[in-house]
Amino acid sequence: MPEIELSAGTIDYVDTGGDDPVIVLVHGLGFDASVWTGVTEALRPDFRVLVPVLPLGSHRRPMRATADLSAHGIARLLAEFMDRLDLCDVTLVQNDTGTAQLLVGVRDERIARLVLTSCEALDNYPPGVQGRLLSVASKTPGGLFLLVQSFRFPALARTRISLGGMAKRPLPKELIARWYRPLLTSSLIRRDFAKFLRATRADCYLEAAGHLPRYTRPALVAWGAEDRMMPPATGRRLARLLPRSRYVEIPDARTLVQLDNPAALVDEIHRFVKDNPLPGEGGGRE
Repeated sequence: MPEIELSAGTIDYVDTGGDDPVIVLVHGLGFDASVWTGVTEALRPDFRVLVPVLPLGSHRRPMRATADLSAHGIARLLAEFMDRLDLCDVTLVQNDTGTAQLLVGVRDERIARLVLTSCEALDNYPPGVQGRLLSVASKTPGGLFLLVQSFRFPALARTRISLGGMAKRPLPKELIARWYRPLLTSSLIRRDFAKFLRATRADCYLEAAGHLPRYTRPALVAWGAEDRMMPPATGRRLARLLPRSRYVEIPDARTLVQLDNPAALVDEIHRFVKDNPLPGEGGGRE
């Protein structure tokens, strides 16, 4: 996996290579690039797909002690990643932790098309039981250390108040182990994780929503139809704020739409790109 040094530290990333139109897939809190593997493989014949491993708890390299790892800080790192690789006319796809929204109206010059799947938005922060538990634990001495110990046991991680509430089907234990090994084994990764939780305020997504009506490029809001943590009503409200948006619900899916129904999500992304071609793209695949 290639790596790149950014202002906050060195991050890993997936890059399928090629000169096709660029798609950047963005994961959420407690996940890494592997949460997108199925979608990455399905998109790679038609696109250059990149997936940065952002410092959100499943990263392997601790960030610098002074790094800003708030939601705004993560958004700036995402913009810096695109700058450093000189990625142009990006189709940016966000799932879960909705930091991509924070670039709109601020650092969106490289984003040609925006796709928001089930994610924090508007007043839904911290989201669901899971989000509230993390928020409380991050503010309690030793709370995060105790909470992440539950991820040693896949049966506990799959409960409704944990990862089980984010996906419709049981998540593979090898993925759970991969995602949470850094938090379980590194105090510096837990420090980075806690930084996000402690520095991200409830009003940051409401503030971001104020910029969304200025985003006049194409947008797709593709929400898990059965999402409990990020209710579809939030997705519909979000879509109404984006002037050129299309709203769809991904059937048979909760928050982790890319795991629950990757085929449907890939189809929607292909349709979205084909319906909104950029100069020189020729309208996407047939």
